Amino acid sequence: MSPVFDCRDESQLLPGMRAARRAIGSGELVVMPTDTVYGIAADAFSPAAVQRLLDAKGRGRQSPPPVLVAGITTLKALVAEVPAEVEQLVGAFWPGGLTIVLPAQPSLTWDLGDTGGTVAVRMPAHPLALELLEDTGPLAVSSANLTGKAAAIMAHDALAMLGDSVAVYLDAGPSKTGIASTIIDATSLVGSGERAVRVLREGAVSREELRDVIGDLLEPIDVDAAEQTAVDSEDTRDGAQPERAESASAGSTEPEPASAPEPEPDDAGGNA
Repeated sequence: MSPVFDCRDESQLLPGMRAARRAIGSGELVVMPTDTVYGIAADAFSPAAVQRLLDAKGRGRQSPPPVLVAGITTLKALVAEVPAEVEQLVGAFWPGGLTIVLPAQPSLTWDLGDTGGTVAVRMPAHPLALELLEDTGPLAVSSANLTGKAAAIMAHDALAMLGDSVAVYLDAGPSKTGIASTIIDATSLVGSGERAVRVLREGAVSREELRDVIGDLLEPIDVDAAEQTAVDSEDTRDGAQPERAESASAGSTEPEPASAPEPEPDDAGGNA
């Protein structure tokens, strides 16, 4: 059985982090805590590891995972451009529960799934997650659950669903909020054309908080689309309800238009 390290115990914290780093370096999967829900993580630059993550959850390439980063410097290396408004959002809500979809840096050689040239990125507000990200670099992270099941808010919830498909489990106690990240599509802020920010899933960060930062750039709710999405979206099972589901082929189910990640650490659920 895969080991579970109680990171609240000083005697298990260091061995657990070492085991997690080794697992990521070997292309294996790790369940890790985030500030939203527990996430299942893989090396974002290992196509085999990302596929292993999708297989463990029972998801296809059309639902690529979001990417967690340790800070805005890494964000700038992963995306084609960081518009001024996105920098404002990052300043207001990172680290925290906001996943941002942007066009991916075209020079990157990675394969997160059917992303449509975009990537969904978030910086989690959890010390263990940030420490691991500092050591490993960007991680593809989705909520630690089987597709159709609720996102794990305890490490042992994830263990019960994912079992030995995950090499290492890092247990930091109950998730702080249990609410998945809010996912926004900011791809239209890059390049020419009409500029708007669309909420793909409302979660830890409210629309009101977003509007306080970017004002009228925030696109109004499409009520009809939101109701249709709620009918069968896995994101609703992960603790947050997407407002719209136009799947744009992107890198996470959390996002949809560009990189559609799933609900988080993210997601991590869908998207963590």
